[in-house]
Amino acid sequence: MAKNVAYTENDIYTVIGKNIKKYRKRKGITQRALAEKLLLSDSFIAKLESITPQTISIDTLLLIANELDEPITSFFDENVMK
Repeated sequence: MAKNVAYTENDIYTVIGKNIKKYRKRKGITQRALAEKLLLSDSFIAKLESITPQTISIDTLLLIANELDEPITSFFDENVMK
């Protein structure tokens, strides 16, 4: 049976941001390099990865996931918070 967990909007953006940082570092890419490859600003990537919640569209998250060779679903893994 699936565990029913209620997240606030800020929680899910924090999880996504922490996972972006984890997978980006695993791939050995700087924030600036990732931003340049995706035609985004490095400050946007920095904000995504910070503890301050930053919204992100599914389209942009998919671009990041593809660039980092990760399935988009892996960015919603809340285990990164533990």
